[in-house]
Amino acid sequence: MHKRIASQLNISEQQIKNTLKLLSEGATVPFIARYRKEMTGTLDEVDITAIRDLNAKFIELEERRESILESIEKQGLLTPELRDKITKAGALTELEDLYLPYKPKRKTRASVAREKGLEPLAQQLSKQATNDLKTLARPFINEQVSSIDDALQGARDIIAEWISETPSARNSTRNLFNREAYIHSKLVKGKDEEAAKFKDYFDFNEPLKRCPSHRLLAIRRGENEGFLKVWIEPDETQAIELLDRMFVKNKTESALQVSLAIKDSYKRLLQPSIETECANEGKAKADDEAIRVFADNLRQLLLASPLGNKRILAIDPGFRTGCKIVCIDAQGTVLRNDTIYPHPPQNENAVAGQKIEAIVKQFKIEAIAIGNGTAGRETEQFIRTLGLDKTIEIFMVNENGASIYSASAVAREEFADYDVTVRGTISIGRRLMDPLSELVKIDPKSIGVGQYQHDVDQNKLQKKLDEVVESCVNLVGVNVNVASKHLLKYVSGLGPQIAENIVNHRRENGAFKSRDELKKVARLGPKAYEQCAGFLRIPEAVNPLDNSAVHPESYGIVKKMAQTLKCEVKDLLKDEQLRKSISLQQFVTETTGLPTLNDIMQELAKPGRDPRSTAKAFSFDETIHSMDDVHVGMVLPGIVTNITNFGAFVDIGVKQDGLVHISHLANRFVSNPNDVVSLGQHVTVKVLEVDSSRKRIQLSMKEA
Repeated sequence: MHKRIASQLNISEQQIKNTLKLLSEGATVPFIARYRKEMTGTLDEVDITAIRDLNAKFIELEERRESILESIEKQGLLTPELRDKITKAGALTELEDLYLPYKPKRKTRASVAREKGLEPLAQQLSKQATNDLKTLARPFINEQVSSIDDALQGARDIIAEWISETPSARNSTRNLFNREAYIHSKLVKGKDEEAAKFKDYFDFNEPLKRCPSHRLLAIRRGENEGFLKVWIEPDETQAIELLDRMFVKNKTESALQVSLAIKDSYKRLLQPSIETECANEGKAKADDEAIRVFADNLRQLLLASPLGNKRILAIDPGFRTGCKIVCIDAQGTVLRNDTIYPHPPQNENAVAGQKIEAIVKQFKIEAIAIGNGTAGRETEQFIRTLGLDKTIEIFMVNENGASIYSASAVAREEFADYDVTVRGTISIGRRLMDPLSELVKIDPKSIGVGQYQHDVDQNKLQKKLDEVVESCVNLVGVNVNVASKHLLKYVSGLGPQIAENIVNHRRENGAFKSRDELKKVARLGPKAYEQCAGFLRIPEAVNPLDNSAVHPESYGIVKKMAQTLKCEVKDLLKDEQLRKSISLQQFVTETTGLPTLNDIMQELAKPGRDPRSTAKAFSFDETIHSMDDVHVGMVLPGIVTNITNFGAFVDIGVKQDGLVHISHLANRFVSNPNDVVSLGQHVTVKVLEVDSSRKRIQLSMKEA
């Protein structure tokens, strides 16, 4: 298995072996990638995850192989030749093809013909040696078989099943589908108006191998909702000719019967079976691609620039019900909440303005976070007209998922004394302060950065998104003295229960003063400590390394470095010249090599530094508030809110994101939109088309 994984991933067998050993011992992917580089040969998280997943796939294959061998052996039909073929099969489809003739079946036309005693006739016809069909078939006429035609039909049914269960026939048909099949879709009669959003697929066909994932998922959604009839097939004549060449070996009357059986076998058995297989495989590939897109977007969103620990006034805009306002301090603690009514129907501009000005002054507000939903632009404009201190930056915050959070058990537990509107507003403010810490509390599927996320395999999607969250949390690191249990549970080696135990220990005993104190937390044993310690930060610790990504197991190395230079560890963090004078080679040991030593040196240069950049304020065009204000030819500022395989969606401040098609992202060919744009990026776009009836805006970056 190690050899097969090494061959597929082009990674050495020793790297595979060591990585799987670490995983089997309970090490997490982030931990292995960061702290076991010598063992893995500096494999990154992507490589380690690929090894883990491919290993699981091969284990599944072996388990299926054993199950098939056992089933055939119980039937007394396992020959040495068949065992050899099954043992050597390298793919699941190959295994299933070999098993198909022995798989328990419900009643089929062939099984009925066998019960009538027609299998010997089928065997005779398969030899294709005779022209005298009457003489061949007459002995098989009995109470169950009324005529020669009935006998020949039953024999053909048996031959058709033999052909459909022949691995070479299935494989040839499968290859033809992969090369030549088209996916077709047609409107279900009488559904014209209901199916309007699928009108591009009312009479559609495209080579399956060229159909991109987003289009395939759109077609399948139309089918699932009952608006489209969808089928996949290559040219039927070509498929039957391919099988004829395989099975027709003569020009006799019996050969003609075989030819008839081939046509029936393809239409009734092979074509539907391979079409289903092809559809499932296409769906699985489309799912994987859509999940990849979602995961990439989620990663960018979670690693979005934080504003940091600032005093923030958060506003959840609204018209009739007013704008909810919440004031939070630099640690995210709620200081005050209120409601203002600056918009219709109340129009209490003066009162609202006075209240905002008083709050800003009283709580020394440093930034204002405004949700980008209903009344968002109007609220932004209102705040800007107040003439507040120019040092107070105003941010529009994407509030996708805030309402989901505010009604969740997590929010009720955090803010039991506040209603859902206040909780949602708190979330908006905290998102600006630290997107990662806040967004981990929300189901990623509710954040709104996916592509057909509700149409894909939900278990596979959830697993991938959880991995992305874990990766991001461990990349950034977590301040153990302020982190919520919802953030802590994603730290390598912890999980929900230990995360809750950490929070409880902190509440009962005060802030952690060192990483070593983590060992006192209930259920946080040696293995969990090894996995989590390097990712947890303690800013005010006596040992400065406790606020860095240097793992406690390497503290001794840093101490030796300091002793060699006759200084303190804290001096190494402050003095670049001291660090430059260190010869890493003299600190290499059997377990610690240059990869780890280089990581230590990088961390000493910037201990505990957040890898994310700082948030920057953004302003929409002040003349644009609704789609009615948008006209073809306008050049406008915008923010990238979602990235798909076919382009990027950009918020230009009108509550309806516009699409920059992949062909309009740059003045060059673009195969992957992520090569040009990133989530949250500030861009300039030109309006190409406005379709108010369908709520669609077409934009271009290359023409801006």
